[in-house]
Amino acid sequence: MDRMNQPNATHVIYVCCIIFLPFIFNTAYAQQISAMDNYALNRPGVVMVKTVFSANVYVKNMKIDARRFNFLLDSIQRIDTNGIVFSAEQKLDIVLKEMNNNPSRFFKPTYDYIKQTQEITATGTGFFITGDGYVATNSHLTERDNTFIRRHFILSAFQQITDANISALEQSWATTFTEQQRSLLYNTYASVYSRLFSMELNDLRKNIYVVYRQDSTDKISYTETKSASVIIKGLAMPGKDIAILKIDSVSNLPTLKIAKLQLPRVGEQVYVYGYPGPVTNNDFVSAESSIEPTLTTGIISAIKKSVNGWPVLQMDANINHGSSGGPVCNSNGEVIGLTTFGSIENNGSLAAGLNFALPASIVKDFMDSVNVAPALSNATVLFGEGLNCFDQQYYKKALGSFENVKNLNNNYPTVDYYIANCKARINNGEDRSNKQIKNVLLVLGFVLLGVLLIIAYRKRK
Repeated sequence: MDRMNQPNATHVIYVCCIIFLPFIFNTAYAQQISAMDNYALNRPGVVMVKTVFSANVYVKNMKIDARRFNFLLDSIQRIDTNGIVFSAEQKLDIVLKEMNNNPSRFFKPTYDYIKQTQEITATGTGFFITGDGYVATNSHLTERDNTFIRRHFILSAFQQITDANISALEQSWATTFTEQQRSLLYNTYASVYSRLFSMELNDLRKNIYVVYRQDSTDKISYTETKSASVIIKGLAMPGKDIAILKIDSVSNLPTLKIAKLQLPRVGEQVYVYGYPGPVTNNDFVSAESSIEPTLTTGIISAIKKSVNGWPVLQMDANINHGSSGGPVCNSNGEVIGLTTFGSIENNGSLAAGLNFALPASIVKDFMDSVNVAPALSNATVLFGEGLNCFDQQYYKKALGSFENVKNLNNNYPTVDYYIANCKARINNGEDRSNKQIKNVLLVLGFVLLGVLLIIAYRKRK
């Protein structure tokens, strides 16, 4: 055999490395992540946005005209003496119907005013775009039409005042109204307040809050509520329905990454986060768990254009009132859009699976206009690295990343769960790096054996 063609130790080592090293050091991570990892990565940075409108509603107090009311009762009594006998309930029906037919005869104003403090809350979704507290959401969550607010406040005040008036009548007359009688009284009072006693709305105030999850040192989750200011906002649909909010005195908050691509492709998988009203307000769901966002999935169904010409993303992922402003993420965990509006059925309800998001490029335009640069916080970068290692079963490496997250943000959501999980798996001997060391020693043994075989072969030659 030609000496140049004889195997040597270097050749053997090289071949062994080519064969075995890809299996030992296979730490490259796939770019796409599962729905579970998508939620684990992005869930901490999804927030609830609340706008609280409050005002004082003033209305003149009123009382029943005793003289005319007694005259009505006397007239009913005279009918009884003429041979037509009514039951107590029939007499009450006659009184209530007569009051409803001629409310101006039986009700008169006083000089006192009733003051009712009313409050309405608009709830939606948003997400942190920087670690120091910038939030992206929908503009329509922070604004309400004045006519809508006035109508809502006055109706709410009417409800409270009318309930109080009906209860007072029941107590005064020592009776309990039937549902039909109560409904008739509501109509009576509605006529009185709309035509005789106007309601005035004063001292309208608006406060915007960002609500997000924190984990305490004793591993108990709680909600943090911080007042937010509007940095920039567009107009509600058909405008560019985007708002950038800011909360103060925070750092290294969990953030979401905004995708660089301008538009996704039709058919691309999407993951949508939000706080749908039917879940948030469900009587059978605990109040403390309302801060956990809902994840729905679907695909990009089409790329449409708004009536004003910019693109909107149609998707079939289910959303509902309260999901507005939530992030729409791709399979890489990046934000590609902002949930904004749905389609309305003929009965006025939302059409399932026919929903729209504004693309991330429009969100970026708003951020650029106020010099806000979206960026992952250091805590989120480390948290993502920890999740990657955790999924690959490198629990010691993951533990180091999660503990660094803890050092940067002691209340980072779910990090305590992963720290405890990593420690348990390390103690159980499940860490992949231990197996990796065994594999390395095994390969070195093969290499050494190969070298010894070559040496023995040369000696024989």
